[in-house]
Amino acid sequence: MSAPSPSPATTASSADRGAFTGRTAFIFAAIGSAVGLGNIWRFPAVAYENGGGAFILPYLIALLSAGIPLLFLDYAIGHRWRGSAPMAWRRFRRWTEFIGWWQVLIALIIALYYALILAWATNYTIFSFDQRWGDDAEGFFGEFTQALGGADVTLSFDVVPAVLISMIVVWLAVIVVMALGVQKGISASSVVFIPLLVLMFVILVVRSLFLPGAIDGLDALFKPNWGALLDAKVWIAAYGQIFFSLSVAFGIMLTYSSYLKKKTDLTGSGLVVGFANSSFEILAGIGVFSALGFMAQAQGVAIDEVVTDGVGLAFIAFPTIISKAPAGALIGVLFFGSLVLAGFTSLISIVEVVIAAIQDKFGFARIPATLWVCLPLAVVSIVLFSTTMGLPLLDVLDKWVNEYGIVAAALVSTIIVTYVVRGLPTLRDHLNVKGTFPIRTWWIVCVGGVAPIVLGASLVLSTIDLLTAPTIYGEYPSWFVVVFGWLMAIGLLVIAIGLSLIPWPAGSNIYKDDSDGDPIAPAAVAGRGLVSTPEATTPHELRSAEW
Repeated sequence: MSAPSPSPATTASSADRGAFTGRTAFIFAAIGSAVGLGNIWRFPAVAYENGGGAFILPYLIALLSAGIPLLFLDYAIGHRWRGSAPMAWRRFRRWTEFIGWWQVLIALIIALYYALILAWATNYTIFSFDQRWGDDAEGFFGEFTQALGGADVTLSFDVVPAVLISMIVVWLAVIVVMALGVQKGISASSVVFIPLLVLMFVILVVRSLFLPGAIDGLDALFKPNWGALLDAKVWIAAYGQIFFSLSVAFGIMLTYSSYLKKKTDLTGSGLVVGFANSSFEILAGIGVFSALGFMAQAQGVAIDEVVTDGVGLAFIAFPTIISKAPAGALIGVLFFGSLVLAGFTSLISIVEVVIAAIQDKFGFARIPATLWVCLPLAVVSIVLFSTTMGLPLLDVLDKWVNEYGIVAAALVSTIIVTYVVRGLPTLRDHLNVKGTFPIRTWWIVCVGGVAPIVLGASLVLSTIDLLTAPTIYGEYPSWFVVVFGWLMAIGLLVIAIGLSLIPWPAGSNIYKDDSDGDPIAPAAVAGRGLVSTPEATTPHELRSAEW
């Protein structure tokens, strides 16, 4: 099967999609996407609960055997076929377009609720100056969010004014950055925010290390429980953390790589991004557990009684720490400011997946595409999540979109690429043309063997846990979990298949040459690699033996 034939009316036209000016700009943007809220509030607790210091071993193995290989897979598809997720997958093989739309819909759902967390973090950055939560951080968070809980959850559109205002500010900032484009918006903001994030978090970590009880916290985190390595769930947890934190398999890295220059070193860039992300996670673990060690000592309890993650860590545990710690206002501003920066760079990468798809589908210029996507997205996000049902809705959507969206999409895509289309030889050779880190058979084994096994196991275990739990997830009403959990997850796939069947308009980017005016590479040929030719200056010029 060949790539789609250009429309006669658009043969000479080139797609105006935007581009990164260089590899450095791309690396900062990719790190900005990968380093998000999960690095700060998920990794420390996951490591603690799964063997402590011993968890680092399965974590590194997961990074090398699945995280970075899947990162390379995303880079190769996006870079070779020069498009958003739906367009690149369509060019890979026509019928695989549904995978791209599936990834777009996953990103859309995440963007809707991610803005709520940024709004909270923005408010709490301000609250840190006077420690407005007082001595009862948990009670204050409940009053601030006015969130419904458990069996009381229902469809409610009662607006929480403070959250509403913050969400509007967040979406206005997103619209401005996205309208500025790939280089002036996404890249420029990442180049500023990522170094600032690292600087702020290093200061936070240093300050936390000097708190009383910090050493006890670090001992709890890094003390190895080698027996945990015999537990399969520990290994699943390690792979799960890598999948979620690296932004692989839901369109972000694929989209970003489509904006790269043709002679970019993809594998070297991937290693930088992968190890930078993991390094920040380790740094976050040190900072968080130093602070939790102080909290445990101040309350006279064991470390395991204060360890939490997610919303509980950020908006209940840390405010409690800030209230008791010397220079608490500084710790608060640094911590919540870091959440804002990490979350914002991740949110713009998530929204870019949707904008790129709409831009390619309809051939829109940058600003119209941004407005077509961001304005409806912002309205829906604000209407749903600035309300008293915002927190439980976030909880359910996040649970199912991660475990039945990202994981399922990654599983399906790796199986299709490896065993149905058999396109890994083409992608391997594309990566190797300019890559400084050579890709060999090990990569094919990791993408086609290790990743599907772990993803499949994770999907099965998650399903068993949910179906056999003694109570409905979160003790929410069953209809709430069914509608916003199970039906949402299934609906994304059904809608994606439907979108893939809709013809592309004549003015869409699918029929255009790439931004440099060069023809798009043909579809992957089953089981065939690319034939090296001395006259080829970029990997895009190489063809398989059948061409």
